[in-house]
Amino acid sequence: MTTPLEGVRVVDLSRVLAGPFCSQALADLGATVIKVEHPDGGDDTRRFGPPFLEGESTYYLSINRGKRSIALDFKHPQGREVLDKMLASADVLLENFRPGTLDKVGLGAAACAERFPRLVYASISAYGHDGLPEYSRQPGYDLMAQGLGGIPSLTGPVDGGPSKVGASIADVVSGMLTTQGILAALLQRERTGRGPRVDISMLDGQVALLTYLAAATLNTGKTPRRVGNRHMSIAPYSTYAAADGWLNIAVASEGLWKKFTLAMDCPEWASDPRFASNSARVQNITALEDALCPRLQEHPVATWLTRFEAAGIPAGPVLTLDQTLAHPQLAARDMVLDLPHPRLGSVRLTGNPVRIDDGFVARAAPPTLGEHTDEILNEFGYSAEDIAGLRACGAIA
Repeated sequence: MTTPLEGVRVVDLSRVLAGPFCSQALADLGATVIKVEHPDGGDDTRRFGPPFLEGESTYYLSINRGKRSIALDFKHPQGREVLDKMLASADVLLENFRPGTLDKVGLGAAACAERFPRLVYASISAYGHDGLPEYSRQPGYDLMAQGLGGIPSLTGPVDGGPSKVGASIADVVSGMLTTQGILAALLQRERTGRGPRVDISMLDGQVALLTYLAAATLNTGKTPRRVGNRHMSIAPYSTYAAADGWLNIAVASEGLWKKFTLAMDCPEWASDPRFASNSARVQNITALEDALCPRLQEHPVATWLTRFEAAGIPAGPVLTLDQTLAHPQLAARDMVLDLPHPRLGSVRLTGNPVRIDDGFVARAAPPTLGEHTDEILNEFGYSAEDIAGLRACGAIA
């Protein structure tokens, strides 16, 4: 089977979440990804937990499938020679060190562009590699990027404090954007012969997610406030309690509103001037929910979902993670994978949401630290004696 990125080689120097999420996506699309890890402990996420499975962090396992791991200290002179050999034949270098860190060891973007002109150099950082120096060289984690990006100010109860998104959205979004940037850069290289730089800022990614919220603020001068699970521009569009649980309801057009009132057995709402249009419903959301919420609590979730489905109303249950991961639609689309693992026997992971005909490769489970060190070095011409020498001097583990 031919895959979209067959023949593309990626040297992955990234750690933690954003970079590994990106390189896993590239591996899923068929790229050969060499994960370069320091011999002393490897990727930081190998120690993120609990939970652990026989010493393997589920955090690490979630974002590193399909890669091969080499335990290499590229700051060691002989380790650096190994890395340079890999870069000479690589298509992509991925890194998420603090800006300026790799420049100090001769592995910055400018130095690599001079030595390896076809190499796509992709960087992920908290605030980008240019802009204000007091920000560009700062370290950053998902929590700080979310806070600066404004999303926590919009998230949480109306009368509560700001709340970060439950998943590490700043990391994951920047990983997605880096994947997009790398694919575009590879296409550009085909036209120009030179590998361009890809520079992704976690903060930029958060701001890009603001879309209509940012446009409202920029063009009206008014800052949106937290509205809980409500929508600032559509009503009813929220999470509501039924008799035995919660459901989401999204009534995003006047046609749907009329159908909704009939499904609720409350046709009088359609002629109520407070609810006659979407803008009126948004302005009178408290009155609307004062009428709506007690009615919803008269029946269980399943009853309402049956009614809404029959009427064509967008609605759905609010599931816990175990319920989500057991959903039959995910199984039907191979979004939960069971992959063989050298230590655990097998490991269950979420799949890749990108669907391309004959394009997705569910490869091996995430590698153990240095699992492929000897195999990779053999591919680059190192003999057993050479490898033993590298191991003896501490360049590899």
